[in-house]
Amino acid sequence: MSPHSPHFTRELRNALGCFATGITVVTTRTASGEPVGLTVNSFNSVSLAPPLIVWSLGVQTKVRPIFEACTHFAVNVLAEDQVHLSNRFASRDPDKFAGLSVTDGIEGVPLLDGCCARFECRNGLRHEGGDHIVFISEVVRFGSSERPPLVFHAGAYRRLAPRD
Repeated sequence: MSPHSPHFTRELRNALGCFATGITVVTTRTASGEPVGLTVNSFNSVSLAPPLIVWSLGVQTKVRPIFEACTHFAVNVLAEDQVHLSNRFASRDPDKFAGLSVTDGIEGVPLLDGCCARFECRNGLRHEGGDHIVFISEVVRFGSSERPPLVFHAGAYRRLAPRD
């Protein structure tokens, strides 16, 4: 099977979907101060010393230039009851922050309420990676709660279950 065929792409996507991920909303502000955010599940830790995280953003994404230019952003790790936020920030809705309660973080980055964890980051390295830009950035401040995370696996939202 050719790596450029639609069948290969679909099968690869299905195989990658076997890896369960959390769901995040990455937020920042435009140069004029407008809040911007999008749903991202390509988030992970890189290093504790120094404290680094990684996430990626499609090169065709409309807000890519905003995230490339910002000095800081936040990674809001969604709790299991925040499916509505995942869907909202994955949509094309032009005012994703309408009616939301947010707190201003470092450099005014919007922090979503009720998340199970939040990471405020200094925008760092960016690398081209195929059809995505990979961001590797320093965690400047963070917080977490005991709330269970929202999980995504095999194309659907899931919940963690305790082991027997």
